[in-house]
Amino acid sequence: MGDWIDISQVLKNDIPVWPGDTPFQYKVSWGMEESGSVNVGQVTMSTHTGTHIDAPFHFESGGKRVIDLDFNLYIGSALVIHVKRPASIGVKELEGIDLQGVKRLLIRTDAWQDKSLFPESIPPVEPELAAYLAGKGVQLLGLDLPSVDPLESKELNAHHELNNQEIHILEGLVLDKIEPGEYELAALPLPLEQGDGSPVRAIIRKRE
Repeated sequence: MGDWIDISQVLKNDIPVWPGDTPFQYKVSWGMEESGSVNVGQVTMSTHTGTHIDAPFHFESGGKRVIDLDFNLYIGSALVIHVKRPASIGVKELEGIDLQGVKRLLIRTDAWQDKSLFPESIPPVEPELAAYLAGKGVQLLGLDLPSVDPLESKELNAHHELNNQEIHILEGLVLDKIEPGEYELAALPLPLEQGDGSPVRAIIRKRE
């Protein structure tokens, strides 16, 4: 095995968030002068800041919360593929890629180049891809994008179809320097009892 590589966005005060969502802020809320011994920080953030997972409750009122998700899905073997700046991500874009037995699929698109700005548009996942992936055994789909649906979508068809096929969603990965191949992935969500999503520290390492 190679060294672990961080594929997470850095959580800093100017990290871009979904327009209208809670800005990220870290500050020392209880300083050493006040406490006498320690600095204690406070974080204000959306559950969908940076690199994060979506729980079904994010887009379905009766959907599972983060605490209900099987954390084993977020650790284990993963395949990274490179689909260069597609208009959308569908079955056609994955032709020729052997997905048999792949449980965790990470797609590098290079479509969100400047991570200091929220993108104006992204290549969405075509809803019919969900059944195709499920048929191959995929249970986790990760992308270097902030969503699996068009940014202006209110129907969120890809979110719903992926959930219908029991495929979990990992968004906002940083895959710019990651070559296609087989890796180990760890991207654990926080144990948020009521969470509709959770930031993760996503890391991968090359499998020998």
